[in-house]
Amino acid sequence: MSQTITFGEVLMRISPRGNRKFIQSNTVEFYFGGTELNVGISIANLGGNVKHITCISDDFIGNTALAYLNKFDLDTTAIVRSNRPLGVYFLEVGAVMRPSSISYNRSHSAFSEIKPSMVDWEKSLADGSWFHWTGITPALSKGSFETLKEGLLLARKKGMCVSADPTYRSGLWNYGVDPKEALTELLHCSTIFIGGINEMNEVLGTDFGYSNDEFIEASKLLIEKFPSIVKVFDKIRTSINSSWHKIRARMWNGKKFCETEDFDITHIVDRIGTGDAFAAGLIYGLQHYDGDTKDTKAMQFASAACALKHTYVGDVNYTTIDEVLRIVDGNVTGRFNR
Repeated sequence: MSQTITFGEVLMRISPRGNRKFIQSNTVEFYFGGTELNVGISIANLGGNVKHITCISDDFIGNTALAYLNKFDLDTTAIVRSNRPLGVYFLEVGAVMRPSSISYNRSHSAFSEIKPSMVDWEKSLADGSWFHWTGITPALSKGSFETLKEGLLLARKKGMCVSADPTYRSGLWNYGVDPKEALTELLHCSTIFIGGINEMNEVLGTDFGYSNDEFIEASKLLIEKFPSIVKVFDKIRTSINSSWHKIRARMWNGKKFCETEDFDITHIVDRIGTGDAFAAGLIYGLQHYDGDTKDTKAMQFASAACALKHTYVGDVNYTTIDEVLRIVDGNVTGRFNR
């Protein structure tokens, strides 16, 4: 089976239980995650063959993280080890009108010190058919940007599909490179764009609004500037409050526009990783659907997978393909399965 390749940092998340703040609690829970890893695990849970490439600490925390990845049958043969610590982030989960808060501790982490010489891309991509990247990885360090770029260039040379989720986090770009220039280089190696108006405005230097008409115009301009990109997908989140969101999706595939109906998520358990669940569902859908309705079905599948992730504690989406398909078919009652 051909592989989906993901490349990015593995992080440990530390949180007080429930919706407490750290000052309220003497006990915490930990989870492993990371944007690209979340995508990889979600695809694996849907039945896909996934290889995750990263650099983790060479200690018992790194060993624990590796065991966690292996639990999902990810191919971990390309993971390298470092004497630097694993990256960590701290999360206080909000509720109702109180937003969640995150603090990162990932400077000089194992992954941020990665160099192109540490990854054998020819060997790592030998069975690959799809490569997924996000804007988090090139923002972390010069080494992570250069390593990713080397992998993407080879992936395109091999004819692989490359999906890009160029998430822009201004606080991460601290090593002297221009974010727009860096993302532009990487987008020239990509074929599927997963992002909204904010991301397109960032790389295009434009100020498009959020209407469907402006989304279409922005998508056309994006495809014109980056001819390798053939489809644009956007997840739209409407926040009623911290505990109640609505999710839908829209796309422009170079020929037509399509938009899904809202999924109403009235009691959010955990929002972390929901965008990653959307990307994973979209990739899986594009890999498995065919025909004239392929893109629409993939987008509906992705929206359902994203909605379901809101019901799982932790960074990754544990949902199965049957659970996603039940939501796609309209079964949102949450009744017992007997």
